Amino acid sequence: MSKAEGQVNRFPAMIRRRRSCRAYTEEPLSDEVIRGLVDNAVWVPNGSNNQPWRFVVITDKALMKHYSDLAKGDWLDSLTDAPHMQQYEQFMRDPDYNIFYNAPALIIVYGNRESYWHVYDCSMVAFNLSLLAEDSGLGSCWIGFAHNIFSKRGIKADFGLTEEYELVSPTILGYPTVSYPGPEVPRKPFILNFYQG
Repeated sequence: MSKAEGQVNRFPAMIRRRRSCRAYTEEPLSDEVIRGLVDNAVWVPNGSNNQPWRFVVITDKALMKHYSDLAKGDWLDSLTDAPHMQQYEQFMRDPDYNIFYNAPALIIVYGNRESYWHVYDCSMVAFNLSLLAEDSGLGSCWIGFAHNIFSKRGIKADFGLTEEYELVSPTILGYPTVSYPGPEVPRKPFILNFYQG
């Protein structure tokens, strides 16, 4: 097998190997590492080349814990209106549960609504972040529990973001404390409909 063929085969294997990581060491991520990940993550196709993304990076664990507590409280206050969250009520009531899993870094991706395709464009950036993390020996996890809090106008204003910016992805990053035993998690069957002339 040639070197080029090895690289081509390596990429699908990495995609299948990637997991959402919820256990991290205390080792911090340097600004240089984070900047390098983001600098590479933005090389995605995007509508009209608008490049509508904006990033907020938090490495202060006390601040992340603060936002975790705010998010949990907000979910508990709205459980009757958020039936999909009721299964997580026990976690939300646990004072020791941190929705960011004590990760050393959080990268929040916002998209500018003035670009029609901003959610798609920024989602690709967020997924690139997770693949680049995997390739660098890091773990990552898109934190859905944080969507409520980072969507709020006041918190966006704290980050210097104007109202046209919409939350797309809060993703934690760090060095994992666990390794996964299997090569991949099975996928459910899917349907491909071919229309061929």
